[in-house]
This record gives sequence, C-alpha cells and structure tokens, in this order.
Amino acid sequence: MLEEERKYLVDDGFTMPDLSAAGRVRAREPVTLRATYYDTTKRLLARHGVSLRYRAGDARARAWTVKLPSSRTGVRHEHSRPAAGAGVVPEELLDLVTAFRRGRTLLPAAVLRTVRTVYDVTDRDGTVLAEVADDEVRVLDGRKVAWGFREIEVERVSGEPKVLDKIERLLLRAGAQLGDFVPKHLRAMGPLEPAVLVAPEPLRHKPRAGDVVTEAIRRDVARIFKHDPFARLRQLMPNGDTPVHQMRVGTRRLRSDLQTFQALLDPEWTARLRAELAWLAEALGGARDVEVLRERLHRTAAADPLAPTDQDAVERLDAALAARQEAALATLDAALHSRRYVKLLDALVGAVREPRLSPLAWERAETVLPGIVRKPWRRLALGGGGVSGAGGLTPDLPDDDWHEVRKRAKRARYAADAVSPIVGTEAVLLAKAIGRAQTVLGEHQDAAIAADAWVAAAAAAPRDHALAVTAGRLYERERAAVTRARAAFPAVWELVAEDKNIAWLK
Repeated sequence: MLEEERKYLVDDGFTMPDLSAAGRVRAREPVTLRATYYDTTKRLLARHGVSLRYRAGDARARAWTVKLPSSRTGVRHEHSRPAAGAGVVPEELLDLVTAFRRGRTLLPAAVLRTVRTVYDVTDRDGTVLAEVADDEVRVLDGRKVAWGFREIEVERVSGEPKVLDKIERLLLRAGAQLGDFVPKHLRAMGPLEPAVLVAPEPLRHKPRAGDVVTEAIRRDVARIFKHDPFARLRQLMPNGDTPVHQMRVGTRRLRSDLQTFQALLDPEWTARLRAELAWLAEALGGARDVEVLRERLHRTAAADPLAPTDQDAVERLDAALAARQEAALATLDAALHSRRYVKLLDALVGAVREPRLSPLAWERAETVLPGIVRKPWRRLALGGGGVSGAGGLTPDLPDDDWHEVRKRAKRARYAADAVSPIVGTEAVLLAKAIGRAQTVLGEHQDAAIAADAWVAAAAAAPRDHALAVTAGRLYERERAAVTRARAAFPAVWELVAEDKNIAWLK
C-alpha cells in the first residue's frame, strides 16, 4: 500500500481548527497506541529510511508494519501483517528488510506511547477523503517517559491531493507549522548519520577522479537496494516498471562502470566484485527476459487490428511463458534468499564506503575522466574486435553484430552519464543522444529475440497447427520490426555523432 501523508509541528496548547471547509468531519474516540520499532545496533534500517514496527492498542491497525521510502517526500510504501506472537516478526516482513539489515540481529530501538485522536474528513456520502491524526507522543525509557512531543499527521485516503492542501491551509492558520517529513521513531532516536547509499557526498570544488567514480558506484548500488524489497513482493512499481528490470539495470550499470573506470580501481577487487555481480545479473536476467517476451507477445499480437491473430493460440503461448517466468522467479527468489547474496550486499556497501582506488584516482577528475570515457566511445563509434562501429552497421549484418553495438552503446552511455557532473552539458547531451540510439537498438534486439522465441514455441508443439500459424505471423511481424529499426538507425546515429556531443572526447 502506498501511504501519502504530511506532518505538522504543534505545541501542547494547539487547538484543532474547524476542518469543515475541507469536507464533513467525524471525530473518533481517542486511542492509546504503543509502538516498538526494531532495528540493528547501528540503526541500519532507520539510516536507509526504512522502519519495522510492532504496534498495539488500535483494533483497526495490523500489528506489524514495514515502511519503505519512496522517491516522493511524504510518500511511503507500507506493508502490514498480523502478529504471529510476542516479539516474532512475520517472515514476509523480515524478508523485506533483508537488504538493509543484511543478517544483523534486530532489537527494540525505540518505544513510543501515543494518544491519538483521529478526525475523518469525508464527502457527502461518508467516504473518507483524509484522516487527520492529532498525536501526543511520549518516548519511553523502560517504563518511564523520557520526553515527548505533539504532531499532526494528515493522510490522504481516497480524496484528490487537493484535499491535503485544504486541510493544510486550515492547520497553518490555527498555528501549526509545516515541518520536515520526519517519522516519529526517527525523532525519538535522535540525529542519525544517513547511510552511504542515501546521502551522496557533495563533490568538492576540484574533485578527484575517484570521487566521481565513487558517486557513480553509489547510484548503481542504491538502485539495487531500493528495488530489492519490491522484487521480493513481485509487484510493479508506481510508474508501471518492474523491480526486476530496475535491479538488472543497476547490476549492469555497476558492472559496466567497474570495467570502464578500471584504471581508477584496484583490478583484483573489481574482478571479484564483477564476478559476483555477474551471478546476480544471470538470476535477474532470466526473470527479466521472460517479462519482456510476455509484454511483447501481447503487443505484437494486437499490432494489426485488421488482421487479428488467434487469441486462443496467443493465450497458449502466454501460458507457456508464464510457466517459464514462474520458474525464473523461483530461481531469482533462491538467489535473493541466499547467504551469497547477503555477502554481495555487504560487499556493495563496502564498495561505496571504501572503494579500492588506484593512484590515478587521486588525480584531478577533469584531467583524467574524458580520456577514460574516450575508449568506450571509440569502441562504439569505430568498432573493433571484429565488430563494426555504429556508423558502419548495415542491413545485411547479422543480428549478433547489431546486439554487440547495442551493448557498446550502453557502456558508452553509462560512462558519459557517470562523468556528467564534471564534464557538464556536453556529457549530458552525449548520454541522451546515445540513449535514443540505444532505444532503437533495444527494439531491434527485443524483436529479434522474440522472433526466435515464437519459432521455438511452434517447434515445441508440432501438432498445434493453430499455434504454428500464429507463431509464424508473430515471427513475420517481429522481423518487420527488425527491418524498421535497421532503417531508422542511421539517422539516429548521425545525431549522436554531432560535434556538439563529442568535442570534449577529442
């Protein structure tokens, strides 16, 4: 569940204003809640913006709750389960915090007693639009009250976002103060140093090359950590993307950055890290590849409404892919629940906190980095190793050649993106231009892979004639998509190779 709320600071003398301008108001009886927040001794969950709470006292609330941060302030992903026993964290919730605690023991970190009075703001039909909670919070030390505070928490339930704005205006007029979004347990714990994955170090006036590469590694690792819980839940992200996709992107980018900037890093260290990332990438890749195929199946089948495909045959193809996807996800689940994965997560945190840098990493970034990025750019543009450069791709070259250029485009884009904080606009323009070319190459590769998959599906069911006909039609549509991508690519590449994008690499 996605939770959207705002918090306001008030003193003990604050009086709740009339909220009827925002809707009809219904007050509930006050309840006393006791919440125990669990964390590691180093507060790893709190430092990542994650909480694990056991709460008693409210019959409407489930006992155990994990809250995961969102990219939007005031929005958090909430997952609750009933209590399995005193002090026993439900396994599903314990699983969700794997990446953040990484095997460390969880202990009570903060205990809060809250007297909560809730005001439901409803429409004329009685549908709750928002809940306004007036919380008097006491932080407990054993059985004693150590200190306390009062705050107002407004949570959107079913209304439009503007209902929060209406309530906010009423609260501010009554003397409430709009404070930073700080969860109660973090206020109770006091100041905490953010985890290295959450708060990047600002680049110094004249940064070293190693500073820039460390920040690129941090972003890659943070992407993996952020999407780990959602991969375990097997649910889509709010933007419709899949966590498996984003974890795979993070893993690929990190492997690419470690290789591109090898001259700035200890080679033995990066070799070990890249080997473990390759293991994770393989587990993620199996699940992601089937995701792409299933999505493409339905899109390709519906591509020409005037020539519809046999829907029953399409469903049989999808059922076979669904079985493959379930097997791939089971393999991924096993990887994510393994001790090897936890060790890899620890190694990734270590890579951000204490990267193994070479002497060259201490040189000025603006002096060193353009020369390093030049290599993947030249491999993309000019080719090498028996593979044509991007400008030399022709319609008669095999699919594998086009795929190799796609991989080189990714590496060059990641490299330009990594150094953009130093190089500036030119690197940003190059990364975006390569990204557009990469989109065309990605469509080419996805269509080529799908075409082969439909032929293989027909071969696996030789007696299913309807499926064979449907697979053949899907194959033709996919190969037509390959042809279109090949025809479109030269014009896209011409824009990539413009001097304004690459002058800094010469």
